[in-house]
Amino acid sequence: MVGAVLTQNTAWTNVEKAIDNLKADGRLALDSMLSMSQQALADAIRPAGYFNVKAKRLLSLCRFLERNPGLERLDSGLLRSRLLSVHGVGPETADDILLYAFNRPVFVVDAYTRRLFSRLGVIEPDIGYERLRQGFEQALGRDVRLFNEYHALIVAHGKSICRPRALCRECVLERHCLHACASPDISPDR
Repeated sequence: MVGAVLTQNTAWTNVEKAIDNLKADGRLALDSMLSMSQQALADAIRPAGYFNVKAKRLLSLCRFLERNPGLERLDSGLLRSRLLSVHGVGPETADDILLYAFNRPVFVVDAYTRRLFSRLGVIEPDIGYERLRQGFEQALGRDVRLFNEYHALIVAHGKSICRPRALCRECVLERHCLHACASPDISPDR
């Protein structure tokens, strides 16, 4: 859950550094984080960027978790609704927590997902989050392991190949990609 908040607008490598800081101080636990001042938490998570904002969000999430024991017994829709009521938890963060912390079959839509599937021409770039999430869930079925693996593969592809400045010639999807066809150095009849 900490990672879901810290990864907002930040590379995972920096999130790992922040989490390592919390671990090194023995602070990667609910009670420990709740005992920290917002400034002390901000200092610990500094590598994740936007550390003052994220410290406030993390403390809000921790207070929510403390006040709401037994969340794992809620159905996914109600749990998602409750998570969205927490300061700083938006749809992507809530879905990240649902999938990775609560093992619920909720697909996480992130910037990598949007970029890849927009370039492939599968989605419109401005499609709403909920519609896109529901489309993935409908197309893939509701399978936690599949969602974990599929999301991980999308992220890996987005980091290594389908970057903002894409490496189209190295992409296994090149012949299916509208972005690759539009690149001046790539022939559309490859």
